[in-house]
Amino acid sequence: MWRHIASNAVTFLILGLFLLGGVILWGRGQYDAPGPLAQAICLQVERGSNMRAVGNNLAAQEAVSSAMVFRLGAEYEEKTQALKAGSFLIQPESSMKEIVDTVTRGGASTCGTEVVYRIGINQISTQVRELDPATSKYVERVEFTPGVDELPEIYTQTKANADTRYRIAVAEGVTSWQIVEAMKSIDLLDGTVAAVPAEGTLAPDSYEATKGQDRNTILALMQAVQEQRLAEAWEARDPGLPIETPQEMLILASIIEKETGVPEERRQVASVFINRLNQGMRLQTDPTVIYGITKGEGVLGRGLRRSELRAATPFNTYVIDALPPTPIANPGRASLMAAAQPAEEDYVFFVADGTGGHAFAQTLEEHNRNVAAWRVIEAERGAAAAGNASTGGD
Repeated sequence: MWRHIASNAVTFLILGLFLLGGVILWGRGQYDAPGPLAQAICLQVERGSNMRAVGNNLAAQEAVSSAMVFRLGAEYEEKTQALKAGSFLIQPESSMKEIVDTVTRGGASTCGTEVVYRIGINQISTQVRELDPATSKYVERVEFTPGVDELPEIYTQTKANADTRYRIAVAEGVTSWQIVEAMKSIDLLDGTVAAVPAEGTLAPDSYEATKGQDRNTILALMQAVQEQRLAEAWEARDPGLPIETPQEMLILASIIEKETGVPEERRQVASVFINRLNQGMRLQTDPTVIYGITKGEGVLGRGLRRSELRAATPFNTYVIDALPPTPIANPGRASLMAAAQPAEEDYVFFVADGTGGHAFAQTLEEHNRNVAAWRVIEAERGAAAAGNASTGGD
């Protein structure tokens, strides 16, 4: 009898172990398999949360098939204590394993709300935007001008959220003075900037920022990025260019940056200046004259006077025979590469064509025709503006 009972017990134990093994294998398969999520979501993990709460949240959003398997899988991988607070983008069909990796990896949030401080040539603005998980694109919620507009309530609320991301976006062609002045107005940052970095040495780009971060730390990063970009452009430069140093390339790139806002024109504009330097012609470019007047501290806000075009200053390229002594703005990567690898064209003239771009010419006769066409466009626009003003506009 006892032998029969023992035999049955062993049988049940083996069966139980077999079933347990099967459950484990099933759970492992569920944990590693593609998940049921049909559309990307932004998963919010609050501070002080745990894997049980996260699993329940995911199950409620139909991102995982089992909250328990999610939690047990995280425990098995010993990642339960590594849970990070933040906002995480969970892609469709993400497995439980992939989601656990995402919420325990650390680093900046990958979705949710972001505040972008935009430093432009004519103004600075602050934008609050939110990632739409379905499209992986940001949707603007509000944009305002600091110091001019009243602080929106949504901005104050967003800054109070621990997982809000911050970026500082610097436009191409902004001067170093403009960047420093703008950063002084960003209430997110800390630290006093003792001196404005040399013109041209700050790389236009988008930079991650954190609350209380020192302004000098971000400026140092901008300088390091620009130094690397300049070195790469100098290394990749075409042979035979009339540019003797990386600094001269930086100066030329800054002029290209200020002369055109059309990306595909940069190399053509570069070819004009390279051809002029090769032929001993003066560059005759208005942005250098303007910089000589403003020193990069804001915009001129008016047209150049004849006296200013004739004035003998180090930045007046209508008077001097070479490049100005320093850059006149902070050029982007594309303008640096345009200076390093200009288009192979014979152009030595260009003028606005009314479309936002320029008309290029090889001869003075052709250039004069282009200038005449531009004058007609200017006159028509002036007449239209005067007509709108007299009728009150639309």
